[in-house]
Amino acid sequence: MSHDDIIITTMNDLPGYEIVAVYGEVFGLVVRARNAFSNIGASFRTVAGGEVKGYTKLLTESRNHAVDRLKDSAREHGANAVIAMRFDCNDIGNVMSEVAAYGTAVTVRPL
Repeated sequence: MSHDDIIITTMNDLPGYEIVAVYGEVFGLVVRARNAFSNIGASFRTVAGGEVKGYTKLLTESRNHAVDRLKDSAREHGANAVIAMRFDCNDIGNVMSEVAAYGTAVTVRPL
């Protein structure tokens, strides 16, 4: 199955669908090391201000990867949707970034 077979929403329900089974929490987790040059650039940006494009790209890619893993986990549970999806982001030792996408795996059917 493709990754497009899982519907994801940040809402607690899915308009136009009925939840017919609940499987519980699922998550997708990504931990990535930061590039040393990005860390140096970030230090300069902290002083000067402005966007740190290297981190923006890193976190965007990490979120997308975490959502792909979330979909895989939902699929493994037999779900076709994830409701109440959220992101959680943390730093690990100032050298790694952790991104988790999580929610409740459910099976839905159109009304």
